[in-house]
Amino acid sequence: MPTLDETIAQRLAEAAASGELQAARSWGKPLAELEGWEATPEALRMPFKILKDAGFAPPEVGLFHERARLRAQIVSSCDAAQREQLERELSALEQKLALRLESLRIHSML
Repeated sequence: MPTLDETIAQRLAEAAASGELQAARSWGKPLAELEGWEATPEALRMPFKILKDAGFAPPEVGLFHERARLRAQIVSSCDAAQREQLERELSALEQKLALRLESLRIHSML
């Protein structure tokens, strides 16, 4: 019974012989660098890539998007009371985000 590596090698050889590999858009070109790959801690790269490929994002990404949305609202707000409320929400969100990132760092995941 062939090993997994042997099976993969066989399938790749069959695809190369049939011309299937050469038909790929990226044939003969270096792989495109994924945005943020180098900035992502090594221990989190593969889990984040799996989530991304499955159409999901880590919860921290959602928090970063929420932070950007709040900052934009603060800049565009004309009402001082509303701006103050948004700034309180932003402060609470930044604390939550800092705690999540610190937890990841402490548990050697960041």
